[in-house]
Amino acid sequence: MHRLEVPAPHAPPFAVGTFDALGPLSRADFPHRHTFHELVHVTGGTGAHVVDTARWPLRPPHFGVIAPGQVHQWAGVRGLTGHVVLFTDDFLLDHPADRELLRRLSERPWLHLDDHADARVARLIADLEDEYRRGGAGTESVLRALVHVLIVRAGRLLGTPPPAPAGAVAAEFVRLAGRAEPGLWSVRAHAERLGVTAGHLTEAVKAATGRTAAQLLREARTREAQRFLLRTDLTVRQVASRVGFADPAYFCRFFRRETGMSPGAFRRGGEKHHD
Repeated sequence: MHRLEVPAPHAPPFAVGTFDALGPLSRADFPHRHTFHELVHVTGGTGAHVVDTARWPLRPPHFGVIAPGQVHQWAGVRGLTGHVVLFTDDFLLDHPADRELLRRLSERPWLHLDDHADARVARLIADLEDEYRRGGAGTESVLRALVHVLIVRAGRLLGTPPPAPAGAVAAEFVRLAGRAEPGLWSVRAHAERLGVTAGHLTEAVKAATGRTAAQLLREARTREAQRFLLRTDLTVRQVASRVGFADPAYFCRFFRRETGMSPGAFRRGGEKHHD
């Protein structure tokens, strides 16, 4: 689990730079997770980028979105060039609805850019890097504004409209659900963590996202199980326990209902490959 390191105690939870400038962890070739969001602009290189259960071949230019808790790695990569933008949920305080848009983008995390889109992304990231390096009065607010523009434009590229402004309760629920914290596998458990009733949480999430809290939790639980099945040697019984199922048989029925296949068949099938 990688955490965002900042250069000073009171520095904003943000970083931007080339793969070389940010160091070897920015191109880690082993499965890992982050506690922060990562936006990637790939301008060169060969190999593949693996996000959760999908393998995406590198045919730059690309734009990628990796959410906190997602498992990813760079596989067989050579000559990787481009930039990485890193920030935590807290950095989005001016635009909390961006959290829901980032969650939607992370479901389709890899995009090939045409020349026009590539140039626009490159200009924005260059502005971010220049502001980050030079600093000055109001730097943090400028960085927040530029990140907001980058996220909104990424949503346009992927055909993902910005969500309706989410209430604080719904936004925090989406953040927690995306991280798949052990023990937080039910709407009731999330409601208790957030200090609201299950009914209020259900209504808030439905109003903010158009989807039910239970549906989002099922999806988060399934994704976490898929990560364990593909990235670890845990038995099906152990995976079931990790995602909150005391009964492995019930877990298998749940997994088959959500994915259309058994855990064993999913593990044998391996990653999804994209052309």
